[in-house]
Amino acid sequence: MIRGMAWLGFALCLGMGLLFPWSKTPLIMGLCYGMASLGVCILVRGGQVSFGHALYAAIAAYAVAFLARAHPETDGLVLILVGMAASGLVGAVVGLFVVRYRGIFFGMLNLALSMVVFAMLGKFYNLTGGTDGLRINRPTMLGFVTERDVFETILLCLSVVFAASLVYAVQRYFKSASGEAMAGIKSNETRLEYLGLSAKYILWQAYVVSALMVGLSGAVFGLVQGLVTPDIGSWFRSGEYVFITILGGSGHALGVFLGAAVFEAVKLFASAYMTGVWQMLLGLTLILVILLAPEGIVGMLRQKISNSNEGQS
Repeated sequence: MIRGMAWLGFALCLGMGLLFPWSKTPLIMGLCYGMASLGVCILVRGGQVSFGHALYAAIAAYAVAFLARAHPETDGLVLILVGMAASGLVGAVVGLFVVRYRGIFFGMLNLALSMVVFAMLGKFYNLTGGTDGLRINRPTMLGFVTERDVFETILLCLSVVFAASLVYAVQRYFKSASGEAMAGIKSNETRLEYLGLSAKYILWQAYVVSALMVGLSGAVFGLVQGLVTPDIGSWFRSGEYVFITILGGSGHALGVFLGAAVFEAVKLFASAYMTGVWQMLLGLTLILVILLAPEGIVGMLRQKISNSNEGQS
């Protein structure tokens, strides 16, 4: 049932973008938020919450900007792959240190690292453009020189494919031996060690995959905006990823995309009709979800499906 909803949702995203051209950019950004939050969701499965994962979105976005400026002929898809590789490489190195810690220490260490990089991006004006950021000229996409509308259409299609593929892959991961071992870190890490499994190695693997996902979202986000600023790696952006993860629920890979859809819808509504208080509206939304559905939107849907099946039987 939830799998069918996932495919339907992605098809609706694509259809809405094609029917209403103005919605392409918000849809792409929403999918980027979902992909980044899915990376955070993997760590949440192991009981670890990162408050600094926007760091990897910033690394990927700036890698895209640097390469696009140095080699303007580089295709957009190559830029995305390079951005992912850069974030994954940094995640592999940083992960060697952060996986030694658990709980609040894990979360705050990631936050501290992201704040250091955020400050550096703002201070090194000659390299990063400072708070003004770096502009990315529209690259070719899949070998074609395109106008803005066609460029956004291709980027939307790619984002839908990326998001759908990640939902499928992460859900398979959750049900695999590695995914179950990751859940074991949350429930009983000592037992994992007695079974001969390295909790640090399992968490490191998940951390690298998480960095790759956030990097993918950062690379796509930079291309659709055409501008990369330090804000993409701010602590506030990291908090939004955690917000979306809690809102959607971590019980299923689809949850973060449901959370991202609600997040973007509330932001658009608030910016149009409640300017200046959209943060309050998002906060109230999260409070309601925590009170009414502690396991997030996807947990609430699962409960309703389970109740419906019991009623039919």
